[in-house]
Amino acid sequence: MAVLQSTLDPGADRAVLDRRAMLEALREHDELAARVIAAGGEQAVTRHRARGRLLARERVDLLLDEDAPFLELSGFAGVHEPAEQPGARLLTGIGPVSGVECMVIANEATVKGGSLSPSAVTKQLRALEIAARNRLPVISLVQSGGADLPRQEEIFVPGGRIFRELTRLSAAGVPTIAIVFGSSTAGGAYLPGLSEYTVFVKDQAAVYLGGPPLVRMATGEEVDDETLGGADMHARESGLADHLAVDERDALRIGRQIVADLGLRKAGPGPSLPPDPPQRPAEELLACASSDNRRTVEVREILLRVLDGSRFDEFKPLYGPQLVCGWGSIDGYPVGVLANNGILFSPESQKGAHFVQLANARSIPLLFVQNITGFMVGSAAERGGIIKDGAKLINAVSNSTVPHLTLMVGASYGAGNYGMSGRAYDPRFVFSWPSHRIAVMGGSQLAGVMSIIRRSAAERAGTDWDDAADLALRAETEAMIDAQSGSLNATGRLWDDGVIDPRHTRTVLGLALSAVHSAPVEGTGRFAPFRM
Repeated sequence: MAVLQSTLDPGADRAVLDRRAMLEALREHDELAARVIAAGGEQAVTRHRARGRLLARERVDLLLDEDAPFLELSGFAGVHEPAEQPGARLLTGIGPVSGVECMVIANEATVKGGSLSPSAVTKQLRALEIAARNRLPVISLVQSGGADLPRQEEIFVPGGRIFRELTRLSAAGVPTIAIVFGSSTAGGAYLPGLSEYTVFVKDQAAVYLGGPPLVRMATGEEVDDETLGGADMHARESGLADHLAVDERDALRIGRQIVADLGLRKAGPGPSLPPDPPQRPAEELLACASSDNRRTVEVREILLRVLDGSRFDEFKPLYGPQLVCGWGSIDGYPVGVLANNGILFSPESQKGAHFVQLANARSIPLLFVQNITGFMVGSAAERGGIIKDGAKLINAVSNSTVPHLTLMVGASYGAGNYGMSGRAYDPRFVFSWPSHRIAVMGGSQLAGVMSIIRRSAAERAGTDWDDAADLALRAETEAMIDAQSGSLNATGRLWDDGVIDPRHTRTVLGLALSAVHSAPVEGTGRFAPFRM
């Protein structure tokens, strides 16, 4: 297999500019990550510890195998909401427990008692979806006051799906485990109720449909937490608790033992190629994304710093050159790659559809690297069949059954996002670089289109045209779209599974590939009819 050769000069002016822009974006993300880790703040953390309780991240650390990697997901969920704590009061991610890759979902109890906000509901549902598609056991570390009641109208209906998806996981043979550290109230009581295995912490867990105040209001009964729904009661009387742990560390030990006793094995193939590192350092990836979204970069420079040994067997290199396709591997797992080197024309679209079919014939996962302003427009493109050719690519991507991983490194505009397996096309994982931007089109293009439409409307109506007012409106529209299309706005809405440091790309993709191979990896030969 050929080895990619770099032409990037890290010391060149453009590379230095791009690197500086990426580091500035990462600085903003690091500041946000510090807020996520701080959770409810110093006072809330101190109060939590004073009760003898571990923080959510400490619980996860003790649950996972020693020194094991943890692929945190949706770390900045809810950041687009001014009143929401970044991270959405929930920690989710994938890591090994007793040698088995598991989906871990932990309530952040120092933020409003771990109650669920709308963003937290979306984040938890995404975690359950990932677990289902990749056959990952789910371990819920529970300490939550249930729904954030002042926002119940945004939570009630979608929140109900959490319980539905949890029991559907069990029905599909995916184990579910609930370790209850504190309150699990109202609808939240069904988390342990619907889990296959439950562990309750003595003198801390409190699980009930209605707490003491509601019971008093509804029935007039005066009852305390422990009598109503304490761990000891559920272990001895209701039977809801399978295991009664003496403390939090004991509960996590029991959880690890439950996973060990499951005897699970991956259903997909293991790594089959040499996992040797790329020939260029990951540090250089900081200069591999353009600081100006109107300027593309050579996507092979990214690939040679991510793929095993920088090896890449390119497919049709002379045909449709702005879509780079080929075969490589990451951490020994074979992958087929589709990566943008610019806009998609008809040849690129046909080439991509053909390559997706080949990957399915070989049952090899696909990695999509997005840096695209869309499909080509204009009279020449339309006469050349860009709609039917673009439809071929969307058809192939839509019906492909091998796992898709999507990495967004630059622009992701219009139907180009769809053809390159954007979030709407259910890739197993989507990760973004801080330089990523996503929208129907770029801010300047959209503002310009709206200006043309307004001018045409004014001409038809016979009204005067105000150039100054139009320029001001164009600037306002462009600024609005640029703000909406940034990586933080997108990740806050869970349009991806996390914004990552470019230097961590290979590690993140390797962990994601390992996770997808927990389920069978099988391609298909069934596609919708291709319009020829």
